[in-house]
Amino acid sequence: MGDSMAQGFKNGGIYRTDLSFPAILARAMNDEIQFDMPSFSAQAGIPINMEVLIRGLEEEMGSEITLWNSVKAGRYVYQTLKRIKSYWEGQLKPLNIERNTPFHNQGIWGFSISDCWLIDEFHSREYIRENKGRYSVFNVLPDNAMYTTARMVLNPSFKDEFKKRTMVDNVLQLQKDGGIENLIICIGHNNIVGAATKLTILMSEESDLNAPYSKRKCTVFRPEHFQQELRTLYRKIGRLKIKRVFVPTIPYVTIPPAIRGVNLDRSNPTDGYFDYYARFWIWDEDFNPENHPHLTRSDAILLDQTVDQYNKIIQNLAEEFGFIVVPVGRYVRAAARRRQQPDTIHPFPDEFTRALKKNPKTSFLVDENGRPRISTDYLRIDDKTGKIDRGGIFSLDGLHPSTIGYGLIANIYKMSMEKHGVKFDSSIDWDFVINNETLVTDPPLLMHDLRMLLRFLAFGRQERLTMFGKSVLQQVLEAFSSRAEV
Repeated sequence: MGDSMAQGFKNGGIYRTDLSFPAILARAMNDEIQFDMPSFSAQAGIPINMEVLIRGLEEEMGSEITLWNSVKAGRYVYQTLKRIKSYWEGQLKPLNIERNTPFHNQGIWGFSISDCWLIDEFHSREYIRENKGRYSVFNVLPDNAMYTTARMVLNPSFKDEFKKRTMVDNVLQLQKDGGIENLIICIGHNNIVGAATKLTILMSEESDLNAPYSKRKCTVFRPEHFQQELRTLYRKIGRLKIKRVFVPTIPYVTIPPAIRGVNLDRSNPTDGYFDYYARFWIWDEDFNPENHPHLTRSDAILLDQTVDQYNKIIQNLAEEFGFIVVPVGRYVRAAARRRQQPDTIHPFPDEFTRALKKNPKTSFLVDENGRPRISTDYLRIDDKTGKIDRGGIFSLDGLHPSTIGYGLIANIYKMSMEKHGVKFDSSIDWDFVINNETLVTDPPLLMHDLRMLLRFLAFGRQERLTMFGKSVLQQVLEAFSSRAEV
């Protein structure tokens, strides 16, 4: 149960749930394991899988976008997004399926802690009804996409008899129906990620506590508010007497490349912090703090300190309730190249490195010293070779892991789970993971000129298109802000 990380969100949308880290874990248990997941593979996922969009754009436009073909490219993007929007707003076919039992993966992107017990399918249905979808240059993605996703996870049949089931209720139902040996609660990221997606720090007030997504105005939960909500959730789960409950620590929101560290003198930081943090589609030489939204060095330090407090709270409450802490935050920090701070752990398992090396499409990603050359940078392609030059851990939205990133997270959970008695028949299927990260094994040609591609998707400068009022990249990031007006 949990948020986008549990559900397998990447590249701007939930698309293939079979590539989520829980699904990768299930593959390693044994062939008899049945792990049921909802499907969102229609129409490039919801809100949008940017890799699918870029590959379709490449088929239409060829290997590059220029000033001269940008209007045609924009028309293709708009028509594609309009079709996707129509589909996920239920205008092309019904979205419900015949299913009466809860899915084993109860992850819903955008959820923060209290949404796990506040939002049910009926609430989502009513919110969509009261906030009708509309076509607008400012709304090129599906309206109310998180609530549409919630309906399809919480009550996939849309039957009235299940309409009041929340995520917690569905976990309770699964516990009644045969019991749960291992439960993962992957939640809490969205209690702070709004600061990175909106580049604004608005601390929570009492009115934000126990309030559903649409009613909150903050982008960051104060640690004492985070603790209150997490305690409420743990108390609800603790009553279920589940054999093992695993809870992750939260990575710093300043590590994913959705926000890009910039020093105006182009120097690298000595302590891991930059002067400014701006959008990843703004190049260093173009960034101007007078013109571009940004966070400051002090903002980034405050956010990291807040995450440190969150993780201390997670540790203390887990000990109180007998839950098992998975050190995801520490491993992500160890993989963060631009932090330039040594860590005592090695974030890449040997089996992963061997699989990279033996795959002819990724062997170049292992250096002469046997170390993987992937990183937490935004994905970049070498103009000469057409192969990735950096990145590989995060996806195109700059916020969520790639399939390789989810495989690495699955391995962190697997180590913790084995330590506490969970049996696995095999290791992580790294060949499966690597082959299914097509951005690494077969990057789109349009990624070669990443600067132009991102400027096009951000609709900036001369590439601004009159058919769009707000860029795809901006809308994807804003979908994860808890601020009501978004």
